[in-house]
Amino acid sequence: MPKEIHSASEYEDSETEEDNKSPQPTVLDTLTGVQSSVRHQIQDDFKPDKIDADEDLVKGLDPNSEHISLIHLKIQFLEDLHLNKFPKLKVLNLRQNLIEDIHEVKNISDDLEELDLYDNRIKHISSRLNLKIKLITLDLSFNLIKNIKNIENLINLKNLYFIENKISEITNISHFENLQVLELGGNRLKKIDNLPLNLRELWIGKNRISKLENISHLKNLKILSIQSNRLTKIENLPPGLTELYLSHNGISKLENLDELKNLEILDITSNPIKTLENVKQLKNLTDLWASYCKFDSFKDVEEQLKDNENLETVYLEGSPLHLQNVTSYRRKIILLLPQIEKLDATYVR
Repeated sequence: MPKEIHSASEYEDSETEEDNKSPQPTVLDTLTGVQSSVRHQIQDDFKPDKIDADEDLVKGLDPNSEHISLIHLKIQFLEDLHLNKFPKLKVLNLRQNLIEDIHEVKNISDDLEELDLYDNRIKHISSRLNLKIKLITLDLSFNLIKNIKNIENLINLKNLYFIENKISEITNISHFENLQVLELGGNRLKKIDNLPLNLRELWIGKNRISKLENISHLKNLKILSIQSNRLTKIENLPPGLTELYLSHNGISKLENLDELKNLEILDITSNPIKTLENVKQLKNLTDLWASYCKFDSFKDVEEQLKDNENLETVYLEGSPLHLQNVTSYRRKIILLLPQIEKLDATYVR
């Protein structure tokens, strides 16, 4: 039966790719002077394991199954799985397959709560996905998606993952009142905008963002990870943060942290910050990750951190403090901060 043909507008995000590659020579191609019978035996030995046809993968499954997981099976077409035969399906995991088209999602159980399509070949989000109103978790990470669209009706979503796609703008999710976790790391974002008000975790590392903005009003935000971007200044942070990850940016000064009374983890690894300052007031801080910064003053370490009784873990390796005092660095830090349990990934006692 020919596959369903869809309108061109459904594919407006598609990119033309050259997939026709010449096959690599096998071990058999290098064998010469071998008798025919021996060659046939070698061929049998080198045959890959048989891959079941898509339609055979669900044979034998209980029609009342609520959870189906078909991972790394080279599945290409959702329609071949005949998932309409599982009316009670709540969780569908199709990670690491070859799926390009998700139109057939319309025929999957209306009770579906979790759809995992991590690591496939999806270039666009089908409008049919909007029919899955009860979805709580949607994972479209490691695909080829350029636009967040056709999910406007998924108002029950709590977890939304778009890691490693080609997304350049946050759109069509600001009205998601139930969304708690949003992951957009490894995309092409240049600006933070249009975020849901009740978000608790925002993961947007490895993008092209140059300014912290449009997040100070997110009163429920607890975790902000914006590593490996283009930030030069710490600013506009929501006061409820408990974890803040700012590593591998261009930040030169520790500032504007006064309101973060609940902060427990601060990661400023690999930033060109020269002075350890403005963290003394963070009394709930348990972890300070500051490897490969430019700190060179033991006095600052003592002044900023010695009175913090909750501090457990400190990373300062790769800084001038470490590199200019290799033999005495560890002993000095431990003497200055007797409360810590771990220094640079090594327990102190």
